[in-house]
Order: sequence, then structure tokens, then C-alpha cells
Amino acid sequence: MSAHAQSTPATGPATVPMSDMHKGATGAHDMKGSMMMGMEEMQKMPMSGNTDKDFAMMMKIHHQQALNMAEMQLKTGKSPEMKAMAKQIIVAQKKEIAQFDKWLAKQK
Repeated sequence: MSAHAQSTPATGPATVPMSDMHKGATGAHDMKGSMMMGMEEMQKMPMSGNTDKDFAMMMKIHHQQALNMAEMQLKTGKSPEMKAMAKQIIVAQKKEIAQFDKWLAKQK
């Protein structure tokens, strides 16, 4: 190992104190898991061949995942700014999901 490499401090996660490594990890892990489940759900969804209907169905799933993530942010997040954004996202996404549901109900 060179002298420079030995004297240069490490950067990134390795320098985070062990006591801080898991702070917020549950929320972030849950968010990623929710996102992955939503992506998997969209991939498994059979396409109808109707672009409008497929768009509405996939966007509904996408918006539901945004709701799940925003709810996790409210539960485990610390930043007042991010919590405020999460609240706004919840209101907006619920409204849009209702619009998709209304439109989809008319398609049956």
C-alpha cells in the first residue's frame, strides 16, 4: 500500500459511526421494498391492448407506491420539509387515484 493510500482517510459509508449506521434504515429499506413490489406488480399486470386503460391501471399502481412511500416518510422521516412534501403527495396522489378509478369504472 502506498504512503498516500495509508494516510488518506476513507470516505463514504465506512466512516459513518456504527451507532449511526441503522438510523432511518428501516424506513429506507421499507420504501425500497414497497417500490420493488410495485414494479413487480406492474410487470406482472397483463396488458389489455387498450393504451388508455393500460396507462390508467399502471399509473394507479405507480401512484399507490408513491402513497406507500409518503406514508413511510411520515412514519420514520425526520425532516419537516420532507414530511410536508409527503403530506402534499398523499393528498395529490389520492385525488389522482380516485380519478383513475372513476375513469376505469366507466370502461367496464
